[in-house]
Parts: sequence; C-alpha cells; structure tokens
Amino acid sequence: MRGWWQELAGLVLPGACAGCGAARTVLCAGCRRALDGVAAGPVRPSGRLRGLPPVYGAAVYEGAVRAVLLAHKERGALALAGPLGAALAAAVAAVPAVAAGGPVPAGVGGGAAGPEVVLVPVPSARRQVRARGHDPVRRIALAAAARLRRAGVAARVASVVRQVRPVADQAGLGARERRENLSGALGVGRGGVRAVAGARIVLVDDVITTGATLAEAARALAAAAAGPVAGAAVVAAPSGSFVRIQSSTRTEQHSCE
Repeated sequence: MRGWWQELAGLVLPGACAGCGAARTVLCAGCRRALDGVAAGPVRPSGRLRGLPPVYGAAVYEGAVRAVLLAHKERGALALAGPLGAALAAAVAAVPAVAAGGPVPAGVGGGAAGPEVVLVPVPSARRQVRARGHDPVRRIALAAAARLRRAGVAARVASVVRQVRPVADQAGLGARERRENLSGALGVGRGGVRAVAGARIVLVDDVITTGATLAEAARALAAAAAGPVAGAAVVAAPSGSFVRIQSSTRTEQHSCE
C-alpha cells in the first residue's frame, strides 16, 4: 500500500529533480543522461576478492547518480526505477556472455540469438524492505529486464538468492568485515535451481563497494549447483574501480535542463 501511494504521488505531484534539485521534474534531462549507460564497462573493486564474478557498471557513484540512487532506495522515489533500470540494462548488456549471445541495446554490440538472460538481484534484508516499503534492487532489476526485452534480449528476473541468516548493517564496515559479515549468509531458495537452469545468469545490484555481497551471492549459486554466473552488473561503482576510467564530465552531474 505504501508503494502504491508513493507511485501515485510521483505521478500527480510536482517535485524536484532527484539528481540536482531542478524544479517541477522527477529527473531532468541532464541528470537522466548521467544514467544513460553509454560508457558502461568493467569495474574492479580495490583488492582481488575471491569468488567475485566479472562486474560491469553503468555510471560513477557520485554527484547526480548517487543522489538518484539514494532517492530511490531511501526516500521511496519509485518513478526513478525506470532510468535506473535503463542504466542497469546497459551494464548487463556489457557482460560479454550477454553481448555475444543476442541483440543488445544500441552502442553495445550483439550476436546470434542465445539462451535467455536471468537477472538475479542480491537480496535485501526483510527488515529493510519493510522499513523502505519496497525492494529497490529487485525493482530496478525488473525495469532493466523490461528494457532488455524491448531491445530484443530474452530477459527476466529471478529472485532466487535469499538470506539464510541475519547479517549486521554493512554501513561503515571495511572489506574484511563485510566478507566476514556475509560469509555463508546467502543461499538459494526452493525451486531456485530450476528457475535459472540453462540461462545466462547475471547477478545485479544497485551499487558495488567491496564486492562482498556479489561474491557471496555467486558462492550461494555455485553451492546450489545452479549453473555458472556469467557476470555481475551494477548501476554504479566508485570512480577508481572502473577499469576503463570514464570521463567525469560524462558520468557526473551534467548541466541540468
């Protein structure tokens, strides 16, 4: 019910751009361009995390991009799921196993038709979902899958990874603490292996920091014999983690219109 009212309010009430504060728009054209994913590419968190699949990101986590992600996640700006999903779709399309296996959005490339792509969101704690009134990563993943389908990619979302034990809040934890906090915390739910069988599995998240969550999700899928993970995709990553550094003028705040 809370999510329904948030979506209705976003449609009928004037607001400010979530990225820069420009009046009477949910997301201005300039900030929308910061999430277009044109410069999507590989990212590598500091330190080589064991078990982390190849990760691809769409934008640098700063400026307007950071503001939009936080508005969607923490303030329930549900209308932002569309542009965030478009960014995530671009990152998914940059995963080599996806780009080589079928049509992809313009500017990324493509090949012959292949098996479907299944986006597996990292799970949020139930208490966080209740507090926020929605699951932000799953919502973005659904928008990304819809975007990929419109581009000719057989894509769907399967929320097969879930928490099997409580974990502490990750905020403020370093890389080692995050790994210890998450070790063995995720598993694959009943019917999860069947739900992803034969597909190109891509783990998805909104932001990557150390990569501990994605690595643990990949471990859980491997432990359940759910098939190999083709890669991981995120909306945003820290600037220094991009293997091919993107121009800050392209992915930070653009002039707002």
